[in-house]
Amino acid sequence: MYEGKFPHKRYKQTIDFLQKYVSQSESILDLGIENPFSKLMQEQGYSVANTKGEDLDTDTSVITNSDAVVVTAFEIFEHLLSPFTVLKDIKTNKLLASVPLKLWFASAYRSKTDMRDRHYHEFEDWQFDWLLEKSGWQVKARKKWTNPTNKIGFRPILRWFTPRYYIVYAERNSNN
Repeated sequence: MYEGKFPHKRYKQTIDFLQKYVSQSESILDLGIENPFSKLMQEQGYSVANTKGEDLDTDTSVITNSDAVVVTAFEIFEHLLSPFTVLKDIKTNKLLASVPLKLWFASAYRSKTDMRDRHYHEFEDWQFDWLLEKSGWQVKARKKWTNPTNKIGFRPILRWFTPRYYIVYAERNSNN
């Protein structure tokens, strides 16, 4: 499908991170509807089931009823009013999650055409770590990367040096 190339830098970074911490024998529940990245995970040999578009703020039954070994959540938590509830309801002991980082020079993303495509949260790395810890997770590994654009201007230059994405591998604390 991608002929060895990834359509986005974050896809390459995310797949590399995933391959370090999740074996292809472990089943994955990927939060969010089927998308190009979940298809890419399948092409890489992973067994992936996606949620079906439920409002995870009000209905986490797909998460609580899943028997997947790993939960992945790539750029999902910023769209939820209460990511804490979702994180608490995950039954598995392994989580890979990425979020866009808050950029001091740009406002939070808000689609002008799709009312559902809004960021309620854009985290700083310490805030996301704290949310994970507070909901019973221990961060075992983390990585940040930039997302440069080919535009000209002050903000596009800053995107070459300022990390935009943050990914973590976390495990459930043993006392939960």
